[in-house]
Amino acid sequence: MDSQPEVRILINRQEIEAAVSRLAAEISQDYHDKYPLLIDILKGSFMFMADLIRHLDFPLEVDFIGLSSYGKGKQTSGKVKVAHDISTPIKGREVLVIEDIVDTGLTTAFLLDYLQKKKPASLKLCSLTDKSSRRQVPVTIDYLGFTVPNKFLVGYGLDLNQKFRNLPDICFIEDED
Repeated sequence: MDSQPEVRILINRQEIEAAVSRLAAEISQDYHDKYPLLIDILKGSFMFMADLIRHLDFPLEVDFIGLSSYGKGKQTSGKVKVAHDISTPIKGREVLVIEDIVDTGLTTAFLLDYLQKKKPASLKLCSLTDKSSRRQVPVTIDYLGFTVPNKFLVGYGLDLNQKFRNLPDICFIEDED
């Protein structure tokens, strides 16, 4: 059996809950009368999306998109593909993308460009975390929970080879140097 890497808490569940509440208040102020479509990027942001929409008290719709760029391991391949597309037409809709982490920006920039071609009325991004120190392409985050250090994060939906998603806190994996 593979040995498990050591994980340490970076952002605890109480800090996450406070950020989710703050983001929901900001989103509510901007979207309360617009019936937005929230698009969740699978699989990492499902926990964040579920917690976030429970705080939103206005009509909204949700859809899901699956993107692939990592494969196995800690490094992105840099090649993004749509593994599962949205089923809701977005032309003329107010669209808010829900992301767990913006890292290099390659995947997020690909997605925003992909969705923009479908001609939404507006397109904004809400990300729980931002690892801006690794950014390779510019990405505008309209609603941001946390700026995080350049560490490999797991927990609260974030994974390493599909493991650790169920941790209630956002943790980092200790380097094995």
